[in-house]
Amino acid sequence: MTDRAPVGPAAPGDPALPGGTTPPPESALADTVLDRLTAVYPAAGNPFRAQEMVAYMKGVAPFLGVRTPERRALSRTVLDGTPRPDERDCAAIALRCFALPEREYHYFAVDYLRRHVKRCSSGFLPVAHRLVTTVSWWDTVDHLAAHVVGPLVAADPSLADRMDEWVEDDDLWVARTALLHQLRFKEDTDADRLYAYCLRRSADTDFFLRKAIGWSLREYGKTAPAEVRAFVAAHEARLSPLSVREALKNL
Repeated sequence: MTDRAPVGPAAPGDPALPGGTTPPPESALADTVLDRLTAVYPAAGNPFRAQEMVAYMKGVAPFLGVRTPERRALSRTVLDGTPRPDERDCAAIALRCFALPEREYHYFAVDYLRRHVKRCSSGFLPVAHRLVTTVSWWDTVDHLAAHVVGPLVAADPSLADRMDEWVEDDDLWVARTALLHQLRFKEDTDADRLYAYCLRRSADTDFFLRKAIGWSLREYGKTAPAEVRAFVAAHEARLSPLSVREALKNL
């Protein structure tokens, strides 16, 4: 896309680097969006509902207490009249949202990136990594995997090599992202890579990795059911019962 303004190559201390400590890139659009967002969201919060949300999400983050339908309606108000972002705007908005404590801001960032991921280049992947590893839980990580990281890899297949690195990561959420990034690829799924990832992490005892293995296989099973059945049958001894059950749920 010709009007992209990429974040640019990562350098030491660059905010796009995983674990970077410098502020997000400057963006007038991000200034506008965050000013509106931090005015509108808290005003709609409900402290009793917030407590329920915190409990449901196992205390991963505080909440304002804004339910999803209302939050998305407010988001449309926040974004009314704003221009289309470039890649730097996307990075600034997402990183600044994730720097705020309440989870609704993180959800806004994920929704925003889902909407504008096609405006981002492969240089956005380090930003996605930083988001995946910030206040990590399934509610943000899974959407980032399928709707941000996946499209970035689909647009630039050379990034698959980075997924090969991510699936080996000690951070379970980074590995889960690699396992799930092809969820929406359908007939474009790299099946050999998918199966290799599943086997690579099959010995893990973590629930979220076992669930991701089964989920990724189940989703590809909608495109290639016989192939997935054959893979599970051939490797059932290596896969956890949870992974097998999830993989075959709809077959």
